[in-house]
Amino acid sequence: MDMDQAAVFLAGSILTALGFLVVIAAIIIVNNILHKYWKPVRIFTTDSWTAMNPPVRYATPEEVEEIKSKK
Repeated sequence: MDMDQAAVFLAGSILTALGFLVVIAAIIIVNNILHKYWKPVRIFTTDSWTAMNPPVRYATPEEVEEIKSKK
């Protein structure tokens, strides 16, 4: 191995290592962004159906009387 081959090998090794570090840093950043804003997807559970049809709350007789008395 002469000096030119050694220099190319050293430069290639350093650039490859830096490339791996950049890729790992990008994966960590994307993972943190997804973790912050991602909400779990639940399709066939009771949670998923209640989001579309919220539970119905009926007025109590006292609340009905209060609304009628305000009119």
